[in-house]
Amino acid sequence: MLRPLALLLCLAAGACAQPAAPWMNLFDGRSLNGWTPAESKTTWKVAGGLLVSGGPRSHLFYTGPVLNSDFRNFELEVEAKAAHGTNSGVYFHTQYENTAWPQRGFEVQICNTCTGEAGYVERKKTGSLYAVRNVYKQLVNDDEWFTMNIRVEGKRVQVRLNGTLIVDYIEPAPPAPPAGHAERVLSHGTFALQGHDETTRVAFRSIRVRPLPDQAPAVETPVPDATFKELIRLGAENFPVVDYHVHLKGGWTIAQALEKSRRDGIFYGIAINGGKGFPVTTDEQLLAALAPLKGQPVFLAFQGEGREWVNTFSPQVLAQFDYVFTDAMTFTTDDGKRMRTWIPEEVGEIKDHQAFMDTIVDRIVKVVSNEPIDIYVNPTYVPDVMASEYDQLWTPQRMQRVIDAIKAHGVAVEINNRYKIPHLAFIKLAKQAGVPFTCGTNNAGLDMGRDEYCIEMIRAAGLTWKDMWVPRPDGQKAVQRKMK
Repeated sequence: MLRPLALLLCLAAGACAQPAAPWMNLFDGRSLNGWTPAESKTTWKVAGGLLVSGGPRSHLFYTGPVLNSDFRNFELEVEAKAAHGTNSGVYFHTQYENTAWPQRGFEVQICNTCTGEAGYVERKKTGSLYAVRNVYKQLVNDDEWFTMNIRVEGKRVQVRLNGTLIVDYIEPAPPAPPAGHAERVLSHGTFALQGHDETTRVAFRSIRVRPLPDQAPAVETPVPDATFKELIRLGAENFPVVDYHVHLKGGWTIAQALEKSRRDGIFYGIAINGGKGFPVTTDEQLLAALAPLKGQPVFLAFQGEGREWVNTFSPQVLAQFDYVFTDAMTFTTDDGKRMRTWIPEEVGEIKDHQAFMDTIVDRIVKVVSNEPIDIYVNPTYVPDVMASEYDQLWTPQRMQRVIDAIKAHGVAVEINNRYKIPHLAFIKLAKQAGVPFTCGTNNAGLDMGRDEYCIEMIRAAGLTWKDMWVPRPDGQKAVQRKMK
């Protein structure tokens, strides 16, 4: 108990801790009391103490007595289990309407392995704040119970899966909802559960809520600049808003990376470098470097360094990563000189730029043809001493030779934010050939950016979500196909 003086001081400062409101159950485990279905009236049932979906599309709205089914600031917790292929979700700040889809509010996605409708492949995984802050990696297994926690305070939405924070969205001022979804603005309303279609088999065993104070903690509200809006647009249009090429450099921790990822709305692939001249040169060292990243809401990436990495690490260990990438910025010239082309001192003087360019192209073709990689990064890099001649050196014939090799070996091409490569001509040729793309930073430290160059090239080249690469499932990774 606070002493009188302490009580007066905390009241004066407005800092007295308020006791947490009790949890209130929205599902009684026996009936649909308090819930009203829209569309199909037979999709939602109670069986074995569980609220289950199985049938035609139907959204089930909470219309019960708790807070008159009108919630502004709250913490909602559901325990759910989704069968293979299930597409479901939890809506908040919505209202009952007997229409095909709720017309207002936000959805938090439940989609471990759902595939989407004809002509569409769903990229947004369980935990996504749908089309606003998307999660692109499957973090929950099918047919396993998981806990999803949704916390809304003022202009802030946080989503946790099994206790791990994966979404931390602060609505900007003014709001910037996706095009065609003007209703996705934080306000107030009820909850709804989604039964997307007849393939959806989702079960809920607990649904509970506790209200939070109307006065939400102050947060720094972002300004919706052009990049912010473009990232929202791309996510809504099913682009994987992912930076697949992030390094923990310059003292940057995984916690700091995750904080920036959530703030910017860009999912990250964290890469570990391994190979000659790097601290990681054995399977044991690679596993040790990987261990702190496992279980984190990021893609796990390995970057092979030099040309020796292929014979340095085992396919069994490499297959524990979501994908593997490399570049051709380290190679040995025809006269036996090993160089790293981003280090001017190692490159030295280049007397014949055209001949050296032929060597670069030759090495790129060998890398993408022979090394077990999913993505080719820093794709058209040339040494600084040649950079002013980039567009003259990358002739249509040289570009086509590289693109043909990339296409033949099923490799994706990175659009690199740090070096701003490839240029538009290469991207257009690669798109025409059917080569998929990724966005990547290759940050030198904390200077991440927000994929601005990739966004620019997506627009300029007319790329669609179908042109963008996503990691392959286990068994189809490059190291599993090529390192048998």
